[in-house]
Amino acid sequence: MTRGGKIGLGLLGLVVVALAAFLTFGPGIAEAGMNRIQGSGVWPVSDRARALHAKLFIADLHADTLLWKRDFAEAATRGHVDLPRLQQGHVALQVLSSVTKTPKNQNYESNSDKTDNITLLAIAQLQPVRTWGSLLERSLWHAEKLHRDVAANPQTLRLVLTQRDLAALGNGPVGTLLSVEGAQNLEGKLANLDRLYDAGFRMIGLAHFFDNELAGSMHGERRYGLTPFGLKVMRTMEAKGMIVDVAHCSHACFADIMRLAARPVVVSHGGVKATCNTNRNLTDDELRALAKNGGVIGIGYWDAAVCAPTPAATARAIVHAISVAGIDHVGLGSDFDGSVTTGFDTAHLDAVTQALIDAGLSDAAIAQVMGGNVRRLLMAGLPA
Repeated sequence: MTRGGKIGLGLLGLVVVALAAFLTFGPGIAEAGMNRIQGSGVWPVSDRARALHAKLFIADLHADTLLWKRDFAEAATRGHVDLPRLQQGHVALQVLSSVTKTPKNQNYESNSDKTDNITLLAIAQLQPVRTWGSLLERSLWHAEKLHRDVAANPQTLRLVLTQRDLAALGNGPVGTLLSVEGAQNLEGKLANLDRLYDAGFRMIGLAHFFDNELAGSMHGERRYGLTPFGLKVMRTMEAKGMIVDVAHCSHACFADIMRLAARPVVVSHGGVKATCNTNRNLTDDELRALAKNGGVIGIGYWDAAVCAPTPAATARAIVHAISVAGIDHVGLGSDFDGSVTTGFDTAHLDAVTQALIDAGLSDAAIAQVMGGNVRRLLMAGLPA
C-alpha cells in the first residue's frame, strides 16, 4: 500500500472514531446542555411542607422527557425527569409530550416552519429510520418507548388511557399520560388522529413554535387563529375523549378555541403576563376565558414562564392566576426536559409546596393546585 493510501485509511479511521463518539456521547452532551438545573436544585423545606407534600395527589401537565435517549425507568445524571425522581417527588401523574419538530434559532417572537432541529437528533440518537423523515412516526416511536418501559416496570409505572386508569393512581405506580406538542405530526391527515389514539395519546397541543395546518402559534410568522382543519381535529378529539391543549397557540387561536370548544381544555405549560410579561404567557382576560371554559393552566418553572427559575416565582404566578381565574383552574406544567433551565427537578417538587405555603395558600388550595384540579379535568375528559 502506498503512503497516501495509508494516510487515507488513517483519516477514514479517525472519521469513523469521531462519528462513533458523536453517536455515543453527542445526544447526551446536547441534552445536558439544554436541560439544566440552576444552582444545587435543593431548597429549604419545612417539616410541615414535607408532610403535606407526601399526602398530595401531584400531577404535572407537561414534560418532554421522551424526546431524549434515556431509560425512563432508571435514574439519570442529566435532565429533570425519570421514574426514580418522580417517585422521590411523590408525583402521581406525569404527562409526557411528544416533540416532533422545532425550528432552528428557536425563539419566542417569530419562527418559520421551514427548518427542523429534531431530524438531526433522531439520526444522532439512532432512532428507527422511519422516524427520520416522518413527524407521525416520531410520535409513534415515543409512544413505543413508553409502552416498553411500562411493560418492563408494571409495579411502578402505569400508562393512563381511561378514567379508570386515572382513578387507580395514588400511593402506587406512577401514572403517565401521552401528549403531543404541536399537531403538525398529523401530517395534514385527520385519519392519523386515530393512529395516535391507538398508540395511547390522550392529549394534543394544536401548535408549537411555528404556525401549522391547524392553528397559528404565539411564536409563528402569521399567528392566525384556528383553521377549518384544526376545528375538525378539535371536534374529533372531543368526541374521542382526548384533551385539547392550547399551550403555544396564538392569541387568535386561543380566542377561537375558547369560543368553540365544547369541553374544558388545558394550557399545559406556561405563565401569566401579570407576573412575567413575555410572549409566552396569558393575559388576565385569557385567564378569565379559560375559567369560563372550565379549563386549567399549568404554571411552569422556567424563566420565560415565571421570569426566574425559583419556587417563589412559580408561586407568585400561581397566586395571581388563582386571583383572576379562581382556585379551580390552576395546576402545574413544568416543561421539564423541554430545553429549559429550572431551579429544581421533579425530585424536589416539595419546594413548590413550601413556596405555596409561604405565599399564604391553605392546604386545601395547595392540594387543588398541585394536582387536584388536573385530576378532576382529566376524569371528566378522558374516555370512560
